[in-house]
Amino acid sequence: MLNTRTLVLVTLGLVLSTHSVQTQSPPGYRGFQLGSDLLSISTLANVAAGEARTLHLRPAVIQELGWRAPYLTSGSGAPPADPVQQIGFSFYNDQLFKIVINYDRYRTDGLTNADVIEALSDTYGSLSKPAVKPRAAVSQFEAEFGTPLAQWGDVGYSVELYRSSYVQTFRVIVTSLELEALARTAVAQAIKLDEREAPQREIARLQKEAEENRATQEKARVSNKAAFRP
Repeated sequence: MLNTRTLVLVTLGLVLSTHSVQTQSPPGYRGFQLGSDLLSISTLANVAAGEARTLHLRPAVIQELGWRAPYLTSGSGAPPADPVQQIGFSFYNDQLFKIVINYDRYRTDGLTNADVIEALSDTYGSLSKPAVKPRAAVSQFEAEFGTPLAQWGDVGYSVELYRSSYVQTFRVIVTSLELEALARTAVAQAIKLDEREAPQREIARLQKEAEENRATQEKARVSNKAAFRP
């Protein structure tokens, strides 16, 4: 009879094996392929495309879409076999450039780092050299998550495994290096544009607020003047 650790490891290996870099398709995670558009990903994830958040509109459109495993209600039976708790998708000009997968701590309980590395290696092949993605290019978001354990990929993409020491959970980040570089540059430019235009936007906001206040006062004046009796 399989123990809990073995069962979870087998499950993780099975769900990862649904998408392999051995195919001719662009790399990704399961059926979510890097470079896909928002509509395709939202359809596959069964999440409305309208739920995507737009972070920046210029000089490029940067969007995020999230998927989360449904909550189980009492009496719904056994917990789901899929260990994935939530997935985050990031888009640059309607092209998927990053997939962030968070695993449920209870569905991976007992797994060692080596167990998860082995399961991922069955999908993504041999471990790559750490230099595939320079540590300077790792975002603050990634750096704050936890300890990097392993990396797969080549000059075009990377797959990185992290483990949080705080809650003992695993996270996998699949990235298109080319698109991520473009997105990172676009975000930096967007921030500069926002900072440059902030004073003018504040002036416009104050002017609009003043105009709305004048309109409200005038409306009140007309109404009150007609009804006013000294």
